[in-house]
Amino acid sequence: MTPEDHQPPTTTPIDPLTIGQLITLTEAANLSDLNSAFLRQLADKGRLRAKKVGHFWVTTLAAIEEYKESRHRGKRIDHDKQH
Repeated sequence: MTPEDHQPPTTTPIDPLTIGQLITLTEAANLSDLNSAFLRQLADKGRLRAKKVGHFWVTTLAAIEEYKESRHRGKRIDHDKQH
């Protein structure tokens, strides 16, 4: 056996647009605590995984959750300012 035989298989990240049903940004806003106009801005900037189908932007709940989780990972708690 060669050292390559002992290497763990590489995995590619799962695209959240392939998980679950595609929903419009309006539907996503109704199912989350985010505004549809804000979701569109995120999609336009590439911060929310979404794609345009015809005249509509679509995403998945998995993509919304991925965005929300990334928001929480980026937050820093400043304990000195909490009273």
